[in-house]
Amino acid sequence: MIKELETVVLSHDFSEHGLNRGDIGTVVHRYKSGQAFEVEFVTGKGETIAVVTLDAKDIRPIQGNEILHVREIKAA
Repeated sequence: MIKELETVVLSHDFSEHGLNRGDIGTVVHRYKSGQAFEVEFVTGKGETIAVVTLDAKDIRPIQGNEILHVREIKAA
């Protein structure tokens, strides 16, 4: 079960928000059903890129044995 403030990974691209599969976000709200979440994605400086409502199928918890990766984003 995914909880609020948990780190999650995108399961597929969301090009309309400039997000790619594998991007990492933080759950800032979990809806009661546990089937939808508000997830915030930020830059390395802590600037918010997007806050997106996602279904449970769109994200997964980050695993302890995964390595993080950095990519540059286009300026808005």
